[in-house]
Amino acid sequence: MAVGIDLLGEVTARVDGRAVDLGPAKQRCVLAALAVDVNHVVPAERLVERVWGVDPPRRAQATLSSYVSRLRQALAGNTTNPAGTATSATGTGTGTASLVHRSGGYALLTERTSVDLHRFHHLRARAAAAGGDDAQVEQLLTAALGLWRGEALTGVDSAWAATERDRMHQERFGVELDLIDCRLRLGQGEQLVAQLSRLTAEHPLDERVAGQYVLALYRGRRAADALEHYQRFRTRLVTELGTDPGAALRDLHQRILNSDPSLLAPPRGVPQAAEKGVTPRQLPAPPTSFIGRHDELARLDAALEGASRTARTMVISAIAGSGGMGKTWLALHWAHRYADRFPDGQLFVDLRGFSPDREPMNPAVAVRGFLDALGVDPGRVPVAPHAQAALFRSLIADKRMLLVLDNAVDTAQVVPLLPGTDSCLVLVTSRNQLSGLISAHGAAHLMLDVLPDAEARTLLAARLGRARVAAEKQSVDELIRLCSGLPLALSVIAARASMRPDVPLSGFAAELRELGLQALDEDPAAGISTVLSWSHQALTPPQANAFALLGVAPGSDIGLRAAADLIGLPTGATRAVLRELEQASLVGRDVRGRYRMHDLVRRYAGDAARRELPEADRDAALRRVLDHYVQTAHTGHRLLDPHGTPVQLDPPVPGCNPVPLDGDPAAMEWFQAEHACLLAAQHAAAEIGWWPPVWRLALVLTSFHVRRGHLNDNLRLWQEALVAADRAADHATRVLVYRNLGWAYAKLTRHDEAMEHLDRAIALAEESGDSFLLAHTHIALAWAWELDDEWQRALEQTLKALDVLRTMDGGYAREAVTLNMAGWYTAKLEAYDRAREYCEQALALHRKHDDRNGVAATLDSLAYIAHRTGRSAESLEMYQEALGIFRDLEHTYGAVESLEGMGYPLAALGRPQEARAAWQEAIDMYRAQQRPHLAARVETQLFELERRLQGT
Repeated sequence: MAVGIDLLGEVTARVDGRAVDLGPAKQRCVLAALAVDVNHVVPAERLVERVWGVDPPRRAQATLSSYVSRLRQALAGNTTNPAGTATSATGTGTGTASLVHRSGGYALLTERTSVDLHRFHHLRARAAAAGGDDAQVEQLLTAALGLWRGEALTGVDSAWAATERDRMHQERFGVELDLIDCRLRLGQGEQLVAQLSRLTAEHPLDERVAGQYVLALYRGRRAADALEHYQRFRTRLVTELGTDPGAALRDLHQRILNSDPSLLAPPRGVPQAAEKGVTPRQLPAPPTSFIGRHDELARLDAALEGASRTARTMVISAIAGSGGMGKTWLALHWAHRYADRFPDGQLFVDLRGFSPDREPMNPAVAVRGFLDALGVDPGRVPVAPHAQAALFRSLIADKRMLLVLDNAVDTAQVVPLLPGTDSCLVLVTSRNQLSGLISAHGAAHLMLDVLPDAEARTLLAARLGRARVAAEKQSVDELIRLCSGLPLALSVIAARASMRPDVPLSGFAAELRELGLQALDEDPAAGISTVLSWSHQALTPPQANAFALLGVAPGSDIGLRAAADLIGLPTGATRAVLRELEQASLVGRDVRGRYRMHDLVRRYAGDAARRELPEADRDAALRRVLDHYVQTAHTGHRLLDPHGTPVQLDPPVPGCNPVPLDGDPAAMEWFQAEHACLLAAQHAAAEIGWWPPVWRLALVLTSFHVRRGHLNDNLRLWQEALVAADRAADHATRVLVYRNLGWAYAKLTRHDEAMEHLDRAIALAEESGDSFLLAHTHIALAWAWELDDEWQRALEQTLKALDVLRTMDGGYAREAVTLNMAGWYTAKLEAYDRAREYCEQALALHRKHDDRNGVAATLDSLAYIAHRTGRSAESLEMYQEALGIFRDLEHTYGAVESLEGMGYPLAALGRPQEARAAWQEAIDMYRAQQRPHLAARVETQLFELERRLQGT
């Protein structure tokens, strides 16, 4: 009997295609509450709360048991079935559907795709993984939306259902917008106007919808309507929220005003850039009040045009000048002006050459960021930094791209980031004159000085209005003289004056004069402290407190939720005070909504914090934001690796409000956005001697680092954690750190250092007498030996771990993994009967607990054993089953190994064409994953197959 369960509309269930009676509304609610968390135990108390709310009736538990019993009968086709099982859903799975009581709760066990909600999630995830194949993305997202039959959870009425219904509809809305984006990339426009008109009415303040509607109208040859809608949306945004549209929408508006031809749909049959791969658009928003610099812009124009006339587009321009001189503004203004000359994308990185609280960025970190922006799958990223740089140069070879390398400290930091061909343009900004870049790489040197008086006046007029500037000419002259033409100082003063239109400019000039500004002849940047002190004194106490604390926050930027914990205010109040600081030009906000300071402003804010805030207040604020990162990262770690090493956290410190993450994609998105801040947070915790966050951050970041291939970052965090571990009194922490540090070295093929730390971990674990610590350390040692093909040593460590695990309760997941490891190592030592016994025990445990990844990995081992013992047909079946599961899980590393393995039984069974196809696909996948030695191994087998077929 085939079972299907639907939640995306009326809550229903089908057995063999026939609807079954699910009983009253609360009984339906029980099924929905279990189906949302399919294959996971839902505690009975939580089920009761989901069905009846926080104040359930006295007999709720007994009623719940009765509802579950009736649902078992319904899913069995209304027939008596003591086990409560039925074959899974029509066209959506082949397993069983069971309602079971387990560990104080209940679970619905079935194929996830038997539930339409999880099919929806699966299709959305496949679309996200489809990369630049927009035709496939459109097909997948259309299928996902096609699963909806109306309002989710219809027929179920409870507070929990209302909350879940809202969450599901938000997910549906997100997918609907993703599909519209995809269709816009495919060239559609007019076809989407009606749908977007409805969405605009339903979501009048949604900026993404507004941008889609404006573009669709323009595509439909309705430019006037597009511009009119933009103005209406902007007016409403300013009126109701007090903010302007974001950079992306403002840029679209400007491109429409300029009749940008790239906005129109491409001709039929012409592929778009998105279909050729990821096209990064990393440039931050252009400066809105950029003034002057006509000579400098002309020199950049001339360099580009001169290269174009000589059939070269490779230009390196090095823009130098002191802090606050406007180097980044000039680079971004020019880059946006010519972005259309670089259709393959634009890359941007802040190299932090002069950050007040952090070391300059390692070029390897910048390269890794570029690889992520170019859409390189983490599995393809090589381990060694020099190999990553080579891959980066290969990817952009012959592409027309623009690279902006901002805030470089010296030539050595820049050179590893330069393309290897002459098809790109590179803009570099630095406070230093990069003479090595000029002499060795032919860079065009451009030195920025202070603004001439005329341009300084124009800047103030643009910010304050021509009438106000013209009315107080003498006061304006004095402001320009006191700021000595420094753009940052002028911008800060203009921001302050624009917020007080009732105060005459003479008052601002007098205030600034009275602060005793020092002469600025030798170093114009030195005067910024005086300008900032003037602006700082004008802040309200909440603004001044927030400004000072932002100066001691870890990382070069900060998100709103983290800032709220740092400052100690609710999120809404934090947003308001940050908006006020932004209006005063003391804080900037990027296109992602993250807040950052110019490094000169940040240095001043940090000095103000140390000067004006009590040490206890600074320490409490720093601990709040550090704990915010630890607590949220722990949640993400448990989502990415639910069977990984558990972390015992202290309760959140007072005022810490971690971000709730509701799934694997949300965790990955948060880790990606906060990665640099998390690295800085570990360093900040070490600096104040708060040691638990130092090793805890290393641990909770490991899953993300391994998934994304940030192996060097992983090693650095564990090296820092070792300092904290040496100060820890408990053996558990020290064992954990030594073990993970050894494994981090092993992943980077640094065997001697790996073994040194793993041996130390074993000794500490044995000394502690903790079985859990000892077993995990033996497993880590086994993995390290496996990387060196030391099968006997790997097996010895695995068997030691297995002996320990079998004395423990509740460790089925680790025991099953260890049994499969033992089977694999034993098979590599050619003891096949014993190997099969280990793997069959592992397979039984994995199947019992519905661990599909474990099932696939163990089937792969058993298939290898079967082929080696002459049972090729059985081997092929198991490889095929393993491959199907790996592909369903989008586990490409496992899939390619099963593909390689399949070729052997196929060849043995006299099916050479299928063997050739499997091995060719494996070669392609190994190459894509940057595993050339494995691709070469399969190529050798393919060559031997071809040679045998030809009879040579």
